[in-house]
Amino acid sequence: MIQATRNWFRRNRTNFAVGAGVLGAGYLAGQYVLGKITETRQRMSDDRIARENLRRRFEQNQEDCTFTVLAILPTATENILEALPVEQTVIELQQKKVDRSTKSVVASEGASSDLPSIAQSVTDDGDNKSLKSFQSESFIHASQVADSSASGDPTLQTPQAPKRTKIQLWNDMKISSIARAFTLIYTLALLSLLTRIQLNLLGRRNYLASVVSLASPSHQGPGINLENNDDDNFEHAYGNDFDTNRKYLSFSWWLLHKGCKDIMEKVVAAVTEVFGAENVRDDITLERLSHLTVSVRKKIEGATDADRKQQQKWLSYLLPPPTQEGFVLRESGMSSSEELTSTSPPLRRLLDETSDLISSPHFSHVLTLLLDSAFSLLIESKLSTLAFKVPPVSPSPARIQEIVDPASAKAKLAICLPVFAKEGKRIGSGDENEYLAGMEQVRELEAFAAVVYSSNFEFEVAEPIGGDGGETAGNTRPSTAGTMTAMREGPAVGAGISFESAWGKALNKEDGKS
Repeated sequence: MIQATRNWFRRNRTNFAVGAGVLGAGYLAGQYVLGKITETRQRMSDDRIARENLRRRFEQNQEDCTFTVLAILPTATENILEALPVEQTVIELQQKKVDRSTKSVVASEGASSDLPSIAQSVTDDGDNKSLKSFQSESFIHASQVADSSASGDPTLQTPQAPKRTKIQLWNDMKISSIARAFTLIYTLALLSLLTRIQLNLLGRRNYLASVVSLASPSHQGPGINLENNDDDNFEHAYGNDFDTNRKYLSFSWWLLHKGCKDIMEKVVAAVTEVFGAENVRDDITLERLSHLTVSVRKKIEGATDADRKQQQKWLSYLLPPPTQEGFVLRESGMSSSEELTSTSPPLRRLLDETSDLISSPHFSHVLTLLLDSAFSLLIESKLSTLAFKVPPVSPSPARIQEIVDPASAKAKLAICLPVFAKEGKRIGSGDENEYLAGMEQVRELEAFAAVVYSSNFEFEVAEPIGGDGGETAGNTRPSTAGTMTAMREGPAVGAGISFESAWGKALNKEDGKS
């Protein structure tokens, strides 16, 4: 029996060997497949966590941009209000009115007829109404006029300057009121874009530095650690040191103190050319006012889309020329006047990339959309309801409201000026700024920020990670593989793509959300 069993096994040993091999191969294949499935699940989990982390960082970055703009905008507003003192002109007009009233009372006491004073009052009725509106809308109290004449305050009275006529004062107030509101719109739009470029560049580089530190081998063992401040240092290469970030952000000083005044000069010239022939006593329709506003914008921005893209003239308002960079750093308190300032390589890279972004056609495109939003709010909403008395569109369709054609609505230009002055202050306000809120509703602004945040990840990853013979992007440790993948893809765009294609993909992503 035992011998028969041995013989049977001997005769079938080949079959047993083949079966064992098949079972072993099947087991190994199953283990391999299970391992791959587990690895894939782990990678997907890492990708999901990394994407969520990156999304939170990006959204927080945009909120930081909003708070930063609101914090530094009043600086530019103060400079513009000081350069275009509309309230001072109103006080001079009020003073002329007081002096004229005093003279008319004295003259009427010795006159035999009241006809001259009655005629004068009829002639000045429109101006009086406009000045009263200016007094209420521009926050000018009547006591300021009395105080300026009684106290002889040199800040309110300028005896050295030649006295201007009433017509000159009204023309000056017309140009200053309109130009001030328009200048603040341009300043707000440019500041919003500049701040988003700065904070998203820093946010991208800081995020990249944190990922690189995770992907790099740790050196926490005992020994001597030498500080490396050269370009091959990860944090310094990515601009993740505090001093570089502070200096880079301080370059907004140029727009707040110099660029906004250059913009103001250009706006004043355009407003003078377009609105100069308009009489403040004449009626003007809302359609006519919109047409004049568009004419001013064409002279400043360009008449066509091709002109706006080709000129790319906003860089000089946002960043100083290289010869003035040391001056900006000293004026902003980043270096002493005696210190010889020169931009470090990380700071130089940040400034060069910022210049490239500002000079891109997409910057001009997004800026135009932001300006469209702000000017639409100013003309079609604020002036339409406050000056032309066009009732706002009711959100409730069941509510019955008066139907008024905005194109045919009329108002005196002098009545519009107080609204321009009041809205100018609101545009430059650092608290609950509805013009900034309206700009942030433009979906291309978030798309532009997403492109800035993610467009150059591949370029920045390749050099520091692979440049020193360490780990490359292709053989990153599995624990950080998901983070590196999400880092490359960014919040809205894919990997390995140019700025142009990234812009298109970001917009498509936004279209999918809406």
